[in-house]
Amino acid sequence: MAYKSFILVCAGTGCHSNMGEEIYNELVKAVEAHNISQDVQVVKTGCFGFCEQGPIVKILPEEAFYVKVTPDDAPELVAEHVVKGRQVDRLLYKEPGMEKASNKIDDMGFYQKQFRIVLRNCGFINPEDIDEYIGRNGYQSLGKVLTELSPDDVIEELKKSGLRGRGGAGFPSWMKLSFSKGVTGVDQKYVVCNADEGDPGAYMDRSTLEGDPHSIIEAMAINAYTIGADKGFIYIRAEYPLAIERLEVAMKQARDYGLLGDNILGTDFSFDIEIRLGAGAFVCGEETALISSIEGKRGVPTPRPPFPPVKGLWGKPTCVNNVETLANIPVIIEKGGDWFKKIGTEKTSGTKVFALTGKVNNSGLIEVPMGTTLREIIFDIGGGIKDGKKFKAAQTGGPSGGVITEEHLDTPIDFDNLVALGSMMGSGGLIVMDEDDCIVDVTKFYLDFSVDESCGKCSPCRIGGRKLYDILDKISKGSATAEDVDKIDAIAEAMKKASLCGLGQTTPNPVLSILHYFRDELFSHINEKVCPAGKCKDLVSFSIDAEKCIGCTLCARKCPVNCISGAKRQAHEIDQSQCVKCGECFTVCKFDAVVKA
Repeated sequence: MAYKSFILVCAGTGCHSNMGEEIYNELVKAVEAHNISQDVQVVKTGCFGFCEQGPIVKILPEEAFYVKVTPDDAPELVAEHVVKGRQVDRLLYKEPGMEKASNKIDDMGFYQKQFRIVLRNCGFINPEDIDEYIGRNGYQSLGKVLTELSPDDVIEELKKSGLRGRGGAGFPSWMKLSFSKGVTGVDQKYVVCNADEGDPGAYMDRSTLEGDPHSIIEAMAINAYTIGADKGFIYIRAEYPLAIERLEVAMKQARDYGLLGDNILGTDFSFDIEIRLGAGAFVCGEETALISSIEGKRGVPTPRPPFPPVKGLWGKPTCVNNVETLANIPVIIEKGGDWFKKIGTEKTSGTKVFALTGKVNNSGLIEVPMGTTLREIIFDIGGGIKDGKKFKAAQTGGPSGGVITEEHLDTPIDFDNLVALGSMMGSGGLIVMDEDDCIVDVTKFYLDFSVDESCGKCSPCRIGGRKLYDILDKISKGSATAEDVDKIDAIAEAMKKASLCGLGQTTPNPVLSILHYFRDELFSHINEKVCPAGKCKDLVSFSIDAEKCIGCTLCARKCPVNCISGAKRQAHEIDQSQCVKCGECFTVCKFDAVVKA
């Protein structure tokens, strides 16, 4: 059936949980009510990326981009846009400062500097329909590999591409495959997809699986063919139910089409996949801990060597790659390693997916060529800092990363440049901070996360992380001394050298980063007992300016501990002995009468 129009509804987790299913159902009802089902197809897709504006509905062929849609808007969209050909202006996305709505994605600042390889199908296809994936060249690369290329040819193509693992360390992907392929005399090899995404603020892998699960299945099959494996596992958090559901649908479809199972595409190659659910331990993102968890053991890391590509699952060669790395592989086989190598920087080719969040106007999922600067990401794609505030820093690499300051905004982002700045790529979480954020408070949050998630197996991580947190806690309370800062270096050095896995080795990074870039702010807490951003509760007090207070009583009504007193139309007063310093009075006062010091 040839449709004349398509209504694409974002069905990623964000929009799905914001009445996306209801919007889809209402659109289907409206199309049926107008008796145009034979001409118009309503399609649930993966994430469009522009999560700040969700739920999003896109109508083709006009490419009208409707944002913040509700179920009540569905009848109007169909009646006006689809039936009468008149766009619904009030729902179209408008660039800030522009009077006219942006009609196409290519005209929108959020998308103009993006280049999509990993997210190529997210927002374009129905992830639960294998035919739509095939319609966008899906499984062609697997066919090409099985009929035209030898395992060595695949490795050579990946070597030419320069693809490095997107999980954090940036290890060359071809080399990992080569190690596993080179092991002979074993009866079993495995490929594993690491979908254990645990960084605060990160959701790149989840969105890729929700929007394009077949690309991961295809890439795993290509990897399996290359190393000689016939069995694969997808290790994914149980808290990703939508991604799991779509993976299960995709795997069944692939089996029905002869793309998984025995004698794939009529060849001698057989391969199948099982899903293994993780319980949500951050350390299970580390490949040896992940392998232990798949084996049914407690998810803790093991010393290396031996490395998993040589001796992994049940002692067999196991090639572990994360979702983003795998999503690149079918495209590299289809377009060639030389094509991929031209994208990005000399040492880091391709693109990187970031979950852009924090104090930025346009938060969402973005994919940019390696070498794009942080300034372009935050100010061109992200639309700048919210409420016109001043940029302070950006945390890259999640809890194991570090901060990048204003002076480094123009540094091209790639694996090596971020490490040189004291940060890291990590899985791609990118959290933007403004002038109101306290760097000590933010770093304490990350350390608290790492300490909680430490498996406790090795003492440098278990004890060192706790000690670092305790020092930072003292700093945030104004009770630390300069000697405490000296201890940070010693503890950090010991953790980096002696911790068993990457979690412990990188836990000190956020603390070292603020020591390097925000030393003045750190010592304001220690020497002057002042939190410049006014975030650390023990160093902040709230009072009421009697000359500005008009006695509206709003602060007293909002105070959760009833420590504000005063009659109507009379100046109020805060009982400092009872105040919990939540800042609610400061937030709600419309007359700037509450003073934070």
